[in-house]
Amino acid sequence: MIVEDQSDTIAFLQDPASHGLPGPVERIETHISEIFLLGDKAFKLKRAVSLPYANFSTPELRLEFCHREVERNRRTAPGLYRGVRTIVRNDSGKLQFGGEGELVDAVVEMVRFDGQTILDNMAKRDAISPGLMRDVADEIAAFHGGLEPVTGVRGSTLMNEVLAINESGFATSDVFSREEIAQLCSAFRLALEKHQQRLDRRSDEGHIRLGHGDLHLRNICMLNDRPTLFDCIEFNDRIATVDVLYDLAFLLMDLWHRGKHDLASLAANRYCDRTSNDDGWSLLPFFMAVRSAVRAHVTATQLAEADSLDEKLIFAARSYFDLAWELLGETGPRLVALGGLSGSGKSTLADAISPVLGLAPGARILESDRIRKALHGTAPETALPAVAYAPEVSTRVYGEMNRRAEQLLCDGCVVVTNGVFANRRQRRAIGEVASQAGAPFAGIWLEAPPEVLLDRVATRSKTASDADVAVLQKQLAGIGRADDWLLLPVTGPASETAKAALSAILQTGN
Repeated sequence: MIVEDQSDTIAFLQDPASHGLPGPVERIETHISEIFLLGDKAFKLKRAVSLPYANFSTPELRLEFCHREVERNRRTAPGLYRGVRTIVRNDSGKLQFGGEGELVDAVVEMVRFDGQTILDNMAKRDAISPGLMRDVADEIAAFHGGLEPVTGVRGSTLMNEVLAINESGFATSDVFSREEIAQLCSAFRLALEKHQQRLDRRSDEGHIRLGHGDLHLRNICMLNDRPTLFDCIEFNDRIATVDVLYDLAFLLMDLWHRGKHDLASLAANRYCDRTSNDDGWSLLPFFMAVRSAVRAHVTATQLAEADSLDEKLIFAARSYFDLAWELLGETGPRLVALGGLSGSGKSTLADAISPVLGLAPGARILESDRIRKALHGTAPETALPAVAYAPEVSTRVYGEMNRRAEQLLCDGCVVVTNGVFANRRQRRAIGEVASQAGAPFAGIWLEAPPEVLLDRVATRSKTASDADVAVLQKQLAGIGRADDWLLLPVTGPASETAKAALSAILQTGN
């Protein structure tokens, strides 16, 4: 609810003379803010609202939250947030930036950037590459890793509060029937009960942080050729204090809702590779469902405030509502193991099949190369010395892969493991992991002619694999066909390989 007239402030900010620059001033209105663009500057004004989750009802509160917004966002976007400007009424009764006078308002001053570099707009142009999404996941992982754990709060309590907000929001909407709202809310309560112990254990382990809170594609932009997180929630610490995977889940849900399942799977797997957050993988569908329900009721609330019926908003609210239902579905554990020589396309196939296995964001991919890099404390694309590939190190790598796969299967997840699996002992061991967990298992060996493998390894771009032509030649001389697994030729299009692999996988255990 708007509690104060800000027409004088808005007129002041819309006047180019106030800025000492030629106009015009572009104005953008959002739910709780107004943004004014002029030259290379952007000014963000908080609307004088009093809401259950945000109170900007006085100039003093707006000034306080402007300072907090700059402070919080400088954690991830220091080059974007210039500072806070006060707006005062001087002795002559006119408004001005700063100086002596009655405080009327405050604004956050930011660097103006090209709106086409916001990932929301890039997604509409299909301009988000897998490489960019890996960079985004790395930025989020680094951001979360630099935050201090918040103690004294239970993970289940925080999610219970979000569900309560959703229920209150749906109660004010006419988009959905009372019956379907009751059914969805009941399903969420059952899901919360199912996940309560894990949520609370994660809070005990330090996974609750004062994070971003609003981490979707519209709040990530490209700045100096790097993805930059901005516009975090500063007005309500309770909303922004969350499990780090719930913070990530907004981005994953946004991508999934747009049909970009491959990017959502990639981002989730990359993030967990960098943070070792496998213990929370089983929570991601629930977290994404909650995020989708939040979007459903917020969009429906916008409809209630609109002057006329907006079919686009109705469609959007309904699509988020339906996605929440989908994400609350049930699936069982499954294990897929992809083996083959370097250059056979294991990683490409894993990325292709992961989004269609299990609930969103798909299967957890455990790749031997990524595990090896993590064990040595290096980024996936950083080359390791030859000693890191000694037999005893490889034994440790595959042992870690098996351990993590077993944990994920016991949590009910779908897992895709990816490695050379050079000998029958390694292949037998991963199969036994599935057997002990009571999960369907598919072992697939990818094979291609030596000349194809050699060409791929010689020409591929930098990946988590350090294998070069010399390594592949040793493999060709020393590793035979894995006739104990399904043999899958990979000389055709990648899409055909993925189709054949999925057909074989889905036949196991059915």
